[in-house]
Amino acid sequence: MAREILIGIYLFVFKIIYSLFYFCVVQKKITFVISFEENNRFLYRELIKQDPSMDMIILHKGKISKGFQKLLTQNTKAIHFTKNVKNWITAVYHISTSKVIIVDNYYGFLAAMRFKENVECIQIWHAAGALKTFGFADKSTLTRSKRANKRFKRVYSKFHKIVVGSEKMAEIYFDAFNTAPENILRTGIPRTDFFFNKKKIAERKAKVLKKYPSFEGKKIIMYAPTFRDGLMNADQMPLDVEKMYMEFKDEYLLLIKTHPSVNNSNRYEEQYPEFAYNLSSYRRVNDLLVVADYLITDYSSIPFEYAILQKPMIFFDYDYEQYKRERGLIPDYKKIVPGPIAYNTEQIAKIIQENNFDMDQIREFSKDWNTFSDGHSSKRLAGYVVQRINH
Repeated sequence: MAREILIGIYLFVFKIIYSLFYFCVVQKKITFVISFEENNRFLYRELIKQDPSMDMIILHKGKISKGFQKLLTQNTKAIHFTKNVKNWITAVYHISTSKVIIVDNYYGFLAAMRFKENVECIQIWHAAGALKTFGFADKSTLTRSKRANKRFKRVYSKFHKIVVGSEKMAEIYFDAFNTAPENILRTGIPRTDFFFNKKKIAERKAKVLKKYPSFEGKKIIMYAPTFRDGLMNADQMPLDVEKMYMEFKDEYLLLIKTHPSVNNSNRYEEQYPEFAYNLSSYRRVNDLLVVADYLITDYSSIPFEYAILQKPMIFFDYDYEQYKRERGLIPDYKKIVPGPIAYNTEQIAKIIQENNFDMDQIREFSKDWNTFSDGHSSKRLAGYVVQRINH
């Protein structure tokens, strides 16, 4: 109840500030609201190629990478909109006066907005695919209040267009956001362009190996689990790193990439030298995917991109029944995932040792879920945005 009251106060204040700017003239500019950088960086790079004079605003919650900062032109302003009240009000102004608004997550403030007729909000969801349910399909919404669910509906209704990489993902959005077929943008996911660029892959791989020379000559296992409520510390990780070390220390090494919300202070390097590396703070997950020989994950969206590389993956579903019951998974989850399912570390070790993966299954999975992601997604989406701005 207290949370709902605070959210209500926040939206009330937002609506007041927004109403002050509502009658300002809409400008030919693009405002990005960023929680996750990758898609936005790829799209931004293509936008300045197609129209270098484009006015753009980057509203970010935390720091943006140096690589992204270097891309910014003199016509672009980057604003840390959660830093202080002044920045927040400035952010509301830009959102209120932009012709195109690009978001990459659920933003509650959208519930308080009333877009003008010539304004378009484009959702580039931060996942290329989905194995777990979200939005209205998330089972946890059943325990939320009517007020909260009405707010969710108002937010989702503000997504005029939703970017997808496949028809399968479009179908998921129909349920998750209660959206219509005409709201789907079939351009492909911008950040997947990287996986089709052999030159860029070689460059990023070389950069990782230069930073971590001990990776050279080793087979690399990457563990990247999804976020779980209540699991906020890397020390609580269900993967038995000790057992992995004893089984694989001679020929392999283990990269650990937990969710950004998890406390990642654990220094596995000290306990398992030259074997376990906690790279949770490493910003570009794509860099780690290209050096990894095996991926251990679960209900995360990371397999959808890793499948483009056509490398083996294992699904560590130690809490399958509980997760399915409490959070929800897509129908036929066990038939869809492109790799063996393990329920404990012993099974994971055996699967890696046997090295008997169905690569045809991985290729089919990628074909089904990355249909529109072919290395030119950023170009297509940027073309749509530029056309929309000039319309």
